[in-house]
Order: sequence, then C-alpha cells, then structure tokens
Amino acid sequence: MKPETETHLRVRYAETDQMGVVYYANYLVWMEVGRVELCKACGFNYRDMEQEDGIYLAVAEAQCRYRSPARFDDEVIVRTWIETANPRVATFAYEMRLAEGGRMLATGQTRHLFVNRQMQRTRLPEKYHAMFGL
Repeated sequence: MKPETETHLRVRYAETDQMGVVYYANYLVWMEVGRVELCKACGFNYRDMEQEDGIYLAVAEAQCRYRSPARFDDEVIVRTWIETANPRVATFAYEMRLAEGGRMLATGQTRHLFVNRQMQRTRLPEKYHAMFGL
C-alpha cells in the first residue's frame, strides 16, 4: 500500500481574490505543503535530502483540475500520495477537499525530476528507494 497523508489547512484571507474565492495558484502551494508532509510521513525530511545528499525534486510538470471554490476561513484537507516513481522521476497526486462535508475542490499531479546541486538530472540514492516505493 502506498503511503498517503492528509494535511489540514485553513484558507487565509490573503489567499483569496477579488471574487472572494481562493486564487488558483494557491492550490499549487497547497500541493507543495502536502508533498513536504508526505516526505516526512515516509521517513525523511526533504530539507535533509537537499542539504545532506544534494538531491532536489525539480518540478517538470504541474496539473490542477479545479472543481469547486474554497473561501476565506474554510478548512481544507490536502490528500497526497506518490502515484508513480522510478530512480529518475516521481509523480505525486493530490486531492483537495473541504473538511466540512468533503466537497471536492481540486485534484492535481506534479511530476518531479531528481536533480543534483548543479540542476543536472541524477538518480535517487538507494537509501530513499523504499520511501518512494521502489
């Protein structure tokens, strides 16, 4: 079974637009929050992977399908899991729902290349394979 996390967020006023709904780019930020929490749940700190091993997750592609608006002070649950992974690429998947009632707000995916400090493609060190389901 693939690990997944649920991260709870509260919509801040600054995240809304003139129409009073969450500005679309904030969903990508929420995906990042979910991704960092998933890494912790898998047994490693993303910051340590960068600092100690010089491995970065460079975003190669991001996709978000908006289904329903969220508004100021709504509690949002970001569900995050690793959809696919190999030693060179990982794809994370996301669902964002309202905590109250479970209404789907958005779904998305981000595809990441493993790169080194020089931003050159590299392979994921073996010590992380199990955490990525390899």
